[in-house]
Amino acid sequence: MKTAEATFELVDQIPPAAEARLRRLRALAWFLDRLFSLGGNRRFGVEPLIGLIPGLGDWVGGVLSLYILYEAARLGVSWTVLGRMGINVLLETVVGSVPIAGDIFDFIWQANMRNVRLVEQHYRPNLRPRPVARILFPIVAAALLLFFLLLTVAVLFVHFLWRLLG
Repeated sequence: MKTAEATFELVDQIPPAAEARLRRLRALAWFLDRLFSLGGNRRFGVEPLIGLIPGLGDWVGGVLSLYILYEAARLGVSWTVLGRMGINVLLETVVGSVPIAGDIFDFIWQANMRNVRLVEQHYRPNLRPRPVARILFPIVAAALLLFFLLLTVAVLFVHFLWRLLG
């Protein structure tokens, strides 16, 4: 005879495919945001280093961050949570594209770790995974939007420097 507790435990078990996705998300966020130690509790990952590559680095970091958003959508996380995650990525990518100040912001903000925490807080085993076709277009559109936003920021920054020096 099944007890109420045993039934509850079975319902709360995370399916193996979802657990594998969550592990990949945690590992990617750690790699991008927390891989290296500066001593104590201060850590940073590969993403701020990628962001040092002029022009392309912040976009590549943003696209890698969008993968976390993609996997969260595949897990069935709500559109509201996905929107919050998208704002984190957008903020880190656009602000991160500003020379020096943006690089410091990348070290501090760590959008990927924030987004994985959001996924962990809001994922439930009873959520229905979304099919790839429903989320692929928004993710590709977001990557293109990031590209054009960064291009705009770069052009405005160069224009500002040109006027400042000219």
